Amino acid sequence: MPKQSDFQLDAEEIVAAAVDIFREQGLDAVSMRSVAARLGVSPVPLYSRVGNKDALIGAIADHLLVDLVPDPADGEPWTVYAGRWAAHLRDRLRLAHDQRLILVTDRAAYVEASKPLVAAMRAAGFADDAAVQACRLIMWATIGFVAMERGAAAPPPRPGRRLRSGGDPDGVAAAEADELFAMQLRYLIDGIARDATTAANPSVSKRGTKR
Repeated sequence: MPKQSDFQLDAEEIVAAAVDIFREQGLDAVSMRSVAARLGVSPVPLYSRVGNKDALIGAIADHLLVDLVPDPADGEPWTVYAGRWAAHLRDRLRLAHDQRLILVTDRAAYVEASKPLVAAMRAAGFADDAAVQACRLIMWATIGFVAMERGAAAPPPRPGRRLRSGGDPDGVAAAEADELFAMQLRYLIDGIARDATTAANPSVSKRGTKR
């Protein structure tokens, strides 16, 4: 039978112990049994406090991803903020060190992170659904980029002509990944801005269409 003190644990203590194990040994080392052993208790009370292992891993992710993005500065254009927002998101996601913690896009941390960018887009004149759509495109592109770059190996040194960033089929160096991410953001944000302008001024699109 578990000791009476076992049931005095709160969820925060359990998650903190799980985060410590994750940082020391990786996600595969996290289990109800390993967390209980770290805390010196029976595994039984952990289930009543945090649920099953999937819930515990979700709690680890939420802990690591809290306060993901910065707030916009006064008067900052949404395009500038979106780039800064995505770059900060990428930096924070890279600290998670495991794709399984970031590839669940309905996490509470992601929902909270989307709010300031959606608000900035709405203030710039986006319709509500267009702002949500645009934020989702930027967020998903950033999450996917981080997941892919974690598995990318650096290419071997090549004498002679330098290939463009991301142009070597054998791999991507860290500096190249930074350049690729900046390119991805530029293309994506420019496209969103162009579509937003067209939606707000449909006559502009008609004048530019060849018949």
